[in-house]
Amino acid sequence: MKALEVFKDLLSFLTVIPLAKSESFLETSAKYMFLFPLIGGFMGLLISTYNYVSKLLLAFMFSLFDSFLVLPESILIRIFSAGTTLAFILVLTGLQHFDGLVDVGNVVGLRKMDERIKIAHAWIVTFRGAFFAVLIETLTFLGIFIIADLVFTAKALICSEVFAKLAMVTVAWIGKPGDSGLGSLFAKFNSKKRLNIIAYIISTSVTLPLLGLLSLMLTAIILLLGLLMERVSEKLFGRVSGDVIGATNEIARATSLLLIALLGGL
Repeated sequence: MKALEVFKDLLSFLTVIPLAKSESFLETSAKYMFLFPLIGGFMGLLISTYNYVSKLLLAFMFSLFDSFLVLPESILIRIFSAGTTLAFILVLTGLQHFDGLVDVGNVVGLRKMDERIKIAHAWIVTFRGAFFAVLIETLTFLGIFIIADLVFTAKALICSEVFAKLAMVTVAWIGKPGDSGLGSLFAKFNSKKRLNIIAYIISTSVTLPLLGLLSLMLTAIILLLGLLMERVSEKLFGRVSGDVIGATNEIARATSLLLIALLGGL
């Protein structure tokens, strides 16, 4: 029963699915952050199912026009399904990680740390923030679009969500807790804790059967990305930031999807 409650709390935190019964789901999510890749795998199943159904529906819709229109059906299905799948991901996650991308982009280039923290906490969107967020999500779209094979697309979507959550764990694991903020809560429970090696075990257990040895290379890349994003967080905010953790999720998803798409056929 305890395991089910933890699963519900983690899913409530990472998605818009309202399963948590109390506000304590935030602390539960921080304590059990090492299970994020497992939730990522479940989210990947939902996303890949959506992608599969959307392609079937699009194929049916385009078949209705075959008798009087000549359309590049295959390419159009890939374009529209990639777009709708990306939209589903953003809706499923409630744009909370997308918001992290915007906030990180907002503060890049600002010299004073106090100013960066103030801007990150403000409800504003600068050109830099919007550009950075759109750029990363465009790369995610390309990663989904490039893969033509239906089964391999499903594998890529599942694994990319697992890797995205693994990157988040890595940032909190190696980062320095601050005095306040959501990022500080996660760093407080996870900084330098050996228990987080379980996140890597879970990630490998899910992705290795799906991607083979490619998953090991991607795991190493995600580790390096997590290290890099922790340094970015330290540079921008002097501590682990919730915005950087969220941005890391989106960057890791885009990175892993593109690499799976480009290297998966080798």
